[in-house]
Amino acid sequence: MATAESEALKNNLFEGYELGGFYDEMFVAPGSPRPHYADVFQRLSGMSPSQFEERRQIADLSFLVQGITFTVYADGRGTERLFPFDLIPRIIPEAEWDHIERGLAQRVIALNLFLRDIYGAQRILKDRSISRSLVYSCKHFRREMLGLAVPRGIHIHIAGIDLVRDSKTGEFLVLEDNVRAPSGISYVLENRQVMKRTFPNAFLTNEVLPVDHYPEELCSILRGLSSRPPDDAQVALLTPGIHNSAYFEHSFLAKQMGIELVEGRDLLVDAGAVFMKTIRGLRPVDVIYRRIDDDFIDPLAFRSDSILGVPGLMTAYRTGGVALANAIGNGVADDKAVYAYVPLFIRYYLKEEPILRNVDTYLCSKPADLAYVLDHLEELVVKAVGESGGYGMLVGPASDQKQREEFRRRVQADPRNYVAQPVIQLSRVPSYDAASRQFAGRHVDLRPYCLFNGEKVVVVPGGLTRVALQEGSLVVNSSQGGGSKDTWVVQ
Repeated sequence: MATAESEALKNNLFEGYELGGFYDEMFVAPGSPRPHYADVFQRLSGMSPSQFEERRQIADLSFLVQGITFTVYADGRGTERLFPFDLIPRIIPEAEWDHIERGLAQRVIALNLFLRDIYGAQRILKDRSISRSLVYSCKHFRREMLGLAVPRGIHIHIAGIDLVRDSKTGEFLVLEDNVRAPSGISYVLENRQVMKRTFPNAFLTNEVLPVDHYPEELCSILRGLSSRPPDDAQVALLTPGIHNSAYFEHSFLAKQMGIELVEGRDLLVDAGAVFMKTIRGLRPVDVIYRRIDDDFIDPLAFRSDSILGVPGLMTAYRTGGVALANAIGNGVADDKAVYAYVPLFIRYYLKEEPILRNVDTYLCSKPADLAYVLDHLEELVVKAVGESGGYGMLVGPASDQKQREEFRRRVQADPRNYVAQPVIQLSRVPSYDAASRQFAGRHVDLRPYCLFNGEKVVVVPGGLTRVALQEGSLVVNSSQGGGSKDTWVVQ
């Protein structure tokens, strides 16, 4: 006898929905939602395509009115587009989230200790637990940071750790670490507001943990870095400007925190201190939340052709005249070859076993790994260690012979610059397909955001679920045309 759920499935947006052999975040079996999805499934099942389309257009209008955009560089034109948003939320039960949260906190603390160590005592290098060449060959290692004691010993104030759920095991794995200037939190906050306006009753029924405390938490951490009392601290967000792909986020966060949004030309360094130019004269700046890459932040210390940064800023930083979040040089921890050693860092610094596992990783700098990778290019995902946003990557099963041969030449020419991983069959969440006006499974990952004040890691419940909007695609990056979903952690 058919269940009520399966009967409803025949006449609504879920008609023809297939699990496809992947872990489905909503369904445990065709027509049978997981317990934490029961209410959302019932609501969506009762909607016609035209009703859902109407709500989708309302959501798109909200994003358009607020100017929520992202630049897609993959089209060769740097096109600025409306940020793609899918209305079906990704839901994680709180019991599962607790495990994720503990694993993320453990990882951020260990990475912070690693950065403090390699720019300080270098104990892990002297012990030969990892090779000195691994660290020193990283293009994001900054010798200018050696011996610099950063305020409160915090290198990582904000982290975005990318997670994927493996369809084979249902386990969350860490895909990569982002501790330079992780982006996307503004979309988490705006996605939630749009969802509340679009499906207000769903929030009354489901106890969804809030995310809107993030700007307050971040502002408190930034103010705490100042040598002045926190209430007197002068904080500014340093942006490359309106042409940056994440400029919406920069202006959004500055407004939410009540701090100044500045460009490099708005600041100057004098006598080891940083000042902001205003119509009433110079105002001191104690803390800078910087969204400019290391290379461009100070033309006197790094790239001399940079017009985005502030001349002398590195000197002010070294002498304690200003605090920066995140610290310069954090890119070492983002390096995809260094990523393979994070479980070792956790054991080395914390004397604990990792709570969250890494994806298995082959280091092309190791002869045995290199030989395996070159023999199995059609099966693996090959990544450049210093790239992000889906760039510099070969997805073996989706590649052709010409692409594989090109990557073979690149890897052989510079093995240190590449790692490889098995293809992880990402879990899927029902997403709206405008062409068919039906729901279809689309692959997702998850970027939770972590804030560290030197004592405690605060993890925003949920984070940014990124979704590969093209059928069969595993590339979820917004810069490659992916979209996002609201992520609910429910009690």
